[in-house]
Amino acid sequence: MDRKKFLAERQWIRNQLANVSDFWLKNAWDHEHGGVTTCLDRAGQVYSTDKSVWMQGRCGWTYAYLCKIYGVREDWLKFSKSCIDFLEEHCVNHDADGRLYFTVEADGTPLRQRRYCYSEAFYCIANAEYYGVTGEREHLLRARRAYDMYWNLNHGMADPTGMGPKSTRTGRALGIPMIILNVTGVMKRVDPEMKHVYDERAKECVSDIFKYHVRPDLGCTLESVALDGTARLHVTEGRMVNPGHDIECAWFLMDYANDVGDKELHAKAINVFDMAFSKGWDDEFGGILYFMDCLGNPPEAYEHDMKLWWPHNEALIASMMIYRDTKDEKYLDIFYQILDYCKKYFADEYGEWYGYLRRDGNPTLPACKGSTFKGPFHVPRCLILVDQMMTQVLGE
Repeated sequence: MDRKKFLAERQWIRNQLANVSDFWLKNAWDHEHGGVTTCLDRAGQVYSTDKSVWMQGRCGWTYAYLCKIYGVREDWLKFSKSCIDFLEEHCVNHDADGRLYFTVEADGTPLRQRRYCYSEAFYCIANAEYYGVTGEREHLLRARRAYDMYWNLNHGMADPTGMGPKSTRTGRALGIPMIILNVTGVMKRVDPEMKHVYDERAKECVSDIFKYHVRPDLGCTLESVALDGTARLHVTEGRMVNPGHDIECAWFLMDYANDVGDKELHAKAINVFDMAFSKGWDDEFGGILYFMDCLGNPPEAYEHDMKLWWPHNEALIASMMIYRDTKDEKYLDIFYQILDYCKKYFADEYGEWYGYLRRDGNPTLPACKGSTFKGPFHVPRCLILVDQMMTQVLGE
C-alpha cells in the first residue's frame, strides 16, 4: 500500500463528507413543516416539494449516525429529530395498523401508499439510531414495533392496507432478506437486550440469500426467483441482475460475518462481490451498469445502461471492507478504480454528487442532486464507513 496516496484519498473522502452533509443541511431541511425535501437540482434548489417517506427515515438515520461516529453536533441532531418527528406526525397510516406511506405533500398530507415496506425499515433505523445517541427510550420502542411489523409483513402477515399482490406470479425478491439483514444489524447494535431475536433472524436472512438467490453456476446473484428458488430464465424478470444491489448485499453479509466471526461466510460474501463487479463494470466507459441480463439478453429496464450514484457508493464500501479484512491489494486497486470514476463523474463543484449519469458518464439533463429516491443516505453512509475503515487500515 502506498501510504501517502491512501492518506490523500482518505482526506478527499473526509472533505466530501463535510461537503455532502452540509449540502443537505443548507438546502433540504424544511424549517416550516419539518423533515427533509430531497428533490433538489444541481445547485440545491427545490424543484418539487413532495416528500419521500423513505428519505425522512434515511435522513433521520444519517444525521444521528454522524453524531454517533463523530460526536453530537447540535444541527445534525436537530435535523435528525426533525425528520423523525415529521415521520411520526404525518407519515404513519393509522388506518392501516401503523404502516407508513410512500410519499406525502410538503405539509405531510398523504399522497401514496405502496405494498412494499421499506418505509417501515427506514423509520425503524432512524428511531433506533436516534435512541442510540440520545437514550430516549420511546424511540427504541418505536423502532422495535416497526422492526417487528417489517419482519412480519415479509413472513406471511396480511397487509393491513388491504392491497393485494402486485402480480399473480409469486416469488422471492433479494431486497427483502438483504435489507432485513442490514436493519437487524442496526437493531442489534443499539438494542442488545433483544440480541437473541436479532441473531436468529439475521441467520435466517443469510440462509435465504444463499439458498434462493446466489447462483455461482450463473455467475451472479438473481434479483427475483420462484418461491422454491428456481431461476425463471424464460422471462426477463427472472434473468435480471442488479450489480449495485448484489454489491450492497455482499458488504451486508461481510458485516454480519465479522460480527459473528464466520470466516467461511465472509469468503462467500467476497464471491458475491466478485461476481457482481465482474458483471457490472462497464469496460468501455467505466462505472457500474444499473441492470444486466444474466444470460446476456436485452434487459427490459430502459435505464439498464445508466450509471447511478448508489451502486458506486456500495462498491466503495464493499471493496474497502474486503481490503481491510484481507489485505489483498487487488481490492484496494478496485477501490481506487471506483473512486477515480466517482471523482471524475459524480462529485460536483456545486456540492453533493450527481444522481443519474448516462452510460458515457455525462449527467442526465437537467442534472439533479436529489429526487424521491436520492437523498442524504447512500453518499454520506458510504463516506462515513469508508473513512472509518481507512482509519482502521492505518491503525489509527
